[in-house]
Amino acid sequence: MSITVLLTIISLCAIGVTAAIILYFVAQKFKVIEDPRIDQVEDILPGANCGGCGYPGCRGFAEATVKAEELDGLFCPVGGSDTMSEVAKCLGKEVVAQTPKIAVVKCNGTCDNRPKHNKYDGAQSCAIQASLYCGESGCQYGCLGCGDCVSVCNFDAIYMGEDGLPKVIEDKCVACGACVEACPKNIIELRNKGPKDRRVYVACSSKDKGGIARKACSAACIGCMKCAKECPFDAITVENNLAYIDFEKCKLCRKCVAVCPTGAINETNFPPRKPKVEKKEVLNKEANTNKSEN
Repeated sequence: MSITVLLTIISLCAIGVTAAIILYFVAQKFKVIEDPRIDQVEDILPGANCGGCGYPGCRGFAEATVKAEELDGLFCPVGGSDTMSEVAKCLGKEVVAQTPKIAVVKCNGTCDNRPKHNKYDGAQSCAIQASLYCGESGCQYGCLGCGDCVSVCNFDAIYMGEDGLPKVIEDKCVACGACVEACPKNIIELRNKGPKDRRVYVACSSKDKGGIARKACSAACIGCMKCAKECPFDAITVENNLAYIDFEKCKLCRKCVAVCPTGAINETNFPPRKPKVEKKEVLNKEANTNKSEN
């Protein structure tokens, strides 16, 4: 072996060793020491990585909980209050239990209620259709029916019904908010599940005036104010021709449902209403009872 080749090999080895030593000291200088509690919290989390907490995956959420002084405003929708209690116990912090939420569809524009005037023949995407025009019917605020909300749900908690509207499966919905973000019409909202999973909400998003809204959809809110006037708890406001029920104030009395002239207010998981009995019928029954007793 020639001296030139030998010197080349020695030089390369020396350069390699020098570079390794430099890289070692640089790594030691700039290394980041993570709090071991981050791994502990991440193990507690469900590992869905859905982003419903507002952070990039469960790892990001675990880092946020460890660095935060308090857990207020931090919540894992998939794990719920039980998971957050375990996280708080692990970190030695306190957490306030939050009411479980669920996604609701604020649109009653079924195929029967909302007649179509044209047919969309493009890419089956609500986002694309919304960017092109207002939709197939006269309502520019309603569901487009392409199922973007279905495709983004990681929990198979939503599907398109035969009536053309998305349906939420209550047992599967974790309120991650993915469907809310995906809907270009903003007709999906996260609301409290309510006691016994009972909810009352306005299933309409139209801001058109009453006559225009009713012409486009027979079940549209027409902003008549009847529900707001009937509510004894001031839970209903009407703005831009559209009623909204504050689920924090609503006591589920359902008086608003009874007075809504278009059926725009939905009541979910309530027992069937008892049929109304006219006063005359009651009086006749009492009279017949008295006669039979005499």
